[in-house]
Amino acid sequence: MNSMLPEQRVKRRITPFNRLQRQIVITFSLLVGDAISLIAAFSTAYFLRFILLPYSSTYSIEEYTKFIFIIVPIWLVIFTINQLYNDQHLFGGLEEYVRVLYSVSIGTLGVIVTGFLQREELFISRGWLLISWLVALIFVTVFRFLFRHLVFHFRSQGHLLSAAVIVGANKEGVALAQQLQRTSTSGLYIVGFIDENAAIGNPINDLFHVIGNLNDIENVIEDHRIEEIIIASSALRRKQVLNIFGTIAPINDINLRLSSGLFEIISTGMRVKELAYVPLIEVNKNRLSGLDAGIKQLMDYVLTIIILLFAWPVVLLISLLIIIDSPGSPFFRRRVMGINGTVFDAFKFRTMYKDGDDLLKGNPELQNALERDHKLIDDPRITKVGYYLRRFSLDELPQLINVLLGQMSLVGPRMISPPEMRKYSQWGMNLLTVKPGITGLWQISGRSDLSYDDRIKLDMQYIRNWTLWLDLYIILATIPAVILGKGAY
Repeated sequence: MNSMLPEQRVKRRITPFNRLQRQIVITFSLLVGDAISLIAAFSTAYFLRFILLPYSSTYSIEEYTKFIFIIVPIWLVIFTINQLYNDQHLFGGLEEYVRVLYSVSIGTLGVIVTGFLQREELFISRGWLLISWLVALIFVTVFRFLFRHLVFHFRSQGHLLSAAVIVGANKEGVALAQQLQRTSTSGLYIVGFIDENAAIGNPINDLFHVIGNLNDIENVIEDHRIEEIIIASSALRRKQVLNIFGTIAPINDINLRLSSGLFEIISTGMRVKELAYVPLIEVNKNRLSGLDAGIKQLMDYVLTIIILLFAWPVVLLISLLIIIDSPGSPFFRRRVMGINGTVFDAFKFRTMYKDGDDLLKGNPELQNALERDHKLIDDPRITKVGYYLRRFSLDELPQLINVLLGQMSLVGPRMISPPEMRKYSQWGMNLLTVKPGITGLWQISGRSDLSYDDRIKLDMQYIRNWTLWLDLYIILATIPAVILGKGAY
C-alpha cells in the first residue's frame, strides 16, 4: 500500500540524504573546519607572539610548524571524546560552545603538562600557549557558529532533514507538528499524521494530512523513508504505545520519541533523571535554565546599568514634566504577573490623570472596549505629556528598576495583570515560565495595533523559540519601532 500523497512526494524529493549520509557530511565538514581553525589559530598565535611582538624563541617557525601538525590531530581526538561530533549535542543552544571551551582548555592543559614532564626535550613559549588558547577558542567558536547557521539555511531550504511522522492527531499532536514545522532549525520534516480515528488523506489542518493508521506504521516508514516517529502520548492508550514500540524496535535507524502528554507545557522543557534506577521525567518550571538563564540575566544587568547611566537625566526631566502637566506622583505602579505566578509591581511613568477612571464611568462603550482589549485608541484618561510618553514608549523607562530587581527582563512576553490570565487559557502556564519583558516580539510587530489573540501568539512564539540571538535582534529592532512610534497609544 502506498500511503504517500502526491504533494508530499514532491516535497520529499528535496531531502535525498539518509541519516548516515547526513551524519558523514556534517561530521567530515566539522572535522575539516575544526582542523583549519586550529591551524589558523596556532599560526596566528605565532605571528602575534614572535613577529608582531618579537622576542627570543628557542624554536624556529619550522619547529613550531612541526609541533602544530602533531597537536592538531590530538586536539581533534579531544574534541571527539567531548562529543563535539555527536549530533545529539550539535546545533542547539549554547551547550556546543561550552564543550568547545572545555575541549580547548583540556588541549591547552595537555600541552602544559607535556612541556612540564619533558622540559628538556620540549619547550613551548608560555606566551604563545596563552595566545593559542584564546585564539583557538575564538576561531573554533566562530567557525561552529557560522557552520551552524549554514546548516540552518540548508534546513530552511528543505535539505539535511529527517522525515518524521506524528502518531496521534489530537490537540497535543497538532501543537507538536506546528511547533516542529514552524522551527526550520529543528532538522525535522513533518510528513503527516498516523491516527486511528481518521481516514487516510483527511486534512488535519492547512499543512498536514493523515497518511496512515496504527496498523500502517511499517508501510508509512517504507513509503516516506521515515526516520523519526513522535508519539503524542495523550492520544494513545498504554497498550497502543507498547505495540508501536514492539513494531519499531527491530527497525534500524528509526528514532522513537514520546511527548510529555501535556501540550499546555510544551514550551517549558523536560529532562529525564534516574532515581533509584527508575527514569523519571522532570518538568522544568522555567523555560530557561542553566547557562541560557545565566547569560540572559547577565545581559539584562549589563545593558540595564549602561542604559541607566545615560538615561538618568531623561528620567529626571520626564518626572518634572509630568508633575507640571498634572498634579500627582510622576510614577505609577501596575500589579502584574511574574515568573512562576508571582505577582509584583511594575514601575511606569504616570501617563493618566489621577482621577482618570472617573472619566470612563459615563461611557460604557469605552469601558467594554477596555475590558475586551485592555487598551483604548482614544483614551480620555491620558494626559498631554502621557500621550508622547506612550507614543515613544518612554513611560516604560522605570521598568529598568524591575529588571535590576530580577522581576523583569529587557526582552520577554508582555507583562499582564492577573485578570488577563484567563485570556491565555491553556497557554497561561507557558507564559509564566519566563520573566515579562520591557520589549518583545509584540513591540516590534505592531504594538497596540495587534489584536489580543495576535499578542498571545507572539508571546508563545517568543517563549517556544527563544535564543540569545532572538533577544539581540528584538533589542536592535525595538529602536526604530520606538522612534517611529507606530502602533503606540
